[in-house]
Amino acid sequence: MAESMKGLKRSARCAEISKKDVGSQVTVMGWVQKSRNTGGLIFVDLRDRSGILQIAFNEEKVDKEVFDKAYRLRNEFVIAVTGTVKEREGGVNKNLKTGDIEVAAEDLRILSESDTPPFPIEADSKTKEDLRLKYRYLDLRRPDIQSNLIMRSKVATLVRQFLSDEGFLEIETPILCKSTPEGARDYLVPSRVHPGNFYALPQSPQIFKQLLMCSGYDRYFQIAKCFRDEDLRADRQPEFTQIDMELSFVDVDDVIDVNERLIAKVFKEILDVDVKLPIERMTWIDAMNRYGSDKPDTRFGMELVDVSDVVKDCGFGVFSNAVKDGGSVRGITVKGQAAMPRKKIDSLVDFSKDYGAKGVAYICINEDGSLKSSFAKFMTDDEMNALISAMSGEKGDLLLFVADKNKVVWDSLGALRCELAKRLELIDENKFNFLWVTEFPMFEYSEEQGRYLAMHHPFTMPMEEDLELLDTDEPWAARAKAYDIVLNGTELGGGSVRISMNDVQEKMFKALGFTMDEAYERFGFLLNAFKYGVPPHAGLAFGFDRMIMLMTKSESIRDVIAFPKVKDASDLMSEAPNVVDEKQLEELEIAITAKATEE
Repeated sequence: MAESMKGLKRSARCAEISKKDVGSQVTVMGWVQKSRNTGGLIFVDLRDRSGILQIAFNEEKVDKEVFDKAYRLRNEFVIAVTGTVKEREGGVNKNLKTGDIEVAAEDLRILSESDTPPFPIEADSKTKEDLRLKYRYLDLRRPDIQSNLIMRSKVATLVRQFLSDEGFLEIETPILCKSTPEGARDYLVPSRVHPGNFYALPQSPQIFKQLLMCSGYDRYFQIAKCFRDEDLRADRQPEFTQIDMELSFVDVDDVIDVNERLIAKVFKEILDVDVKLPIERMTWIDAMNRYGSDKPDTRFGMELVDVSDVVKDCGFGVFSNAVKDGGSVRGITVKGQAAMPRKKIDSLVDFSKDYGAKGVAYICINEDGSLKSSFAKFMTDDEMNALISAMSGEKGDLLLFVADKNKVVWDSLGALRCELAKRLELIDENKFNFLWVTEFPMFEYSEEQGRYLAMHHPFTMPMEEDLELLDTDEPWAARAKAYDIVLNGTELGGGSVRISMNDVQEKMFKALGFTMDEAYERFGFLLNAFKYGVPPHAGLAFGFDRMIMLMTKSESIRDVIAFPKVKDASDLMSEAPNVVDEKQLEELEIAITAKATEE
């Protein structure tokens, strides 16, 4: 039966007690991790968020009532123990922070009993994730998850302090906003007061933070909740957190400077990792050409090589035709893997098809200098030798090639080099390789919508030398004053200099296919604000969840969020989303109709 805490006060958390406290009386509280009965002695591992502390109940030294209660203890009982700290008699446990001490119990209160948990509360759980997420309140007791969330809290505190010291003001922006469908899908919220109208949950505070710059607040930041109705993956959630900021009277270098110092501060104080400043910068086109990705993992080599000029007139039609059609032929050199079995090579071919490649051509340069190739019969010896030379191929190497449109070649080879690095264990997991990717294209073509979209958003400033391109028939050739910060092949954050000149903004909307009437319908309040004196401004947002995921070396973003969603955007614990009462729908003047299905 549960007992009251009346008269008790916790003196310290479990792992805050150390050898210097030997001889002191303490009161500790927490959950029973496990209990061992050795006859006249009962040992209990008591757990709270700080760690584990061993409690010893000696039948000869405690009241019978206390010992009898200790005998009843089971895993996850919540208890309070008062006793004296002493050195361990049974040997030091080097796996515990408190492994050289224990508490000799004098009093015990059972504050709450527990049913048998559906899975063990332990680090590195092997329990299926779906079960753990159904009982997330138990999963959150695991030491590794608690460690992740404690780090998350420390980083948030450090970020707030750093940005405050840099002159930023923390200002909250609205959660209920107007829908501006240009990008990912909005989550919509119906309005009861305005029937038939909807709010949208913010995908980012973008427009509001620009308005704050118009309002003279100079430097803004917010650790902001954002929402996107998009398909999920390991580093995505429908609701996520950004470290969001905007600065006035600045250009690219100013934004990069303050954020490099923020990164260095966080990684030094939290992980004791020294981030070398300045962080390397690479243009978007260089990143794509060298790594096939605008978020390249630079912890290993295996860079792409463009061999289009070498094979444009060769006898292998797959290569020559790709170049003639405006595409390219590129390859990667996998050192020392010429003996890779054909079955494994075929699996790489299948892998690349997920990224649009029709196939992967290969050359194995055997140790005796002979070649094994999927296309050698279509090439002369001179053409093969020229191709191998262009790839810097040596005996023992495996050369892989993709020929297609540039986007397909980049996507497939970029993914293939990362997959090979994982399979061949080429990645140093202890490295933190940062990279700025700059000068992104202003626009990207959407096959789905059949038009060009803003690669970042419609308020991104073009490079000054490309401004005149907005007046031509090919505005999509312009580069943006945009920048992403990449860590170990993951986009950690991104931002841009914003358009602060009306004529440039009008040209941007025109290039996107908007009339000014349409632009005002969507973004009128921002465009009107710009009529009253807008400073040059720029900003950036970090994916806070992703940052913590990378810092903790977690495999999934769900391991650093207290109550995450699963792949279909549902919460297994609370069973959201779910049906609502008919009365609520009536108040909102919403009717749900069954979708007709074809037989």
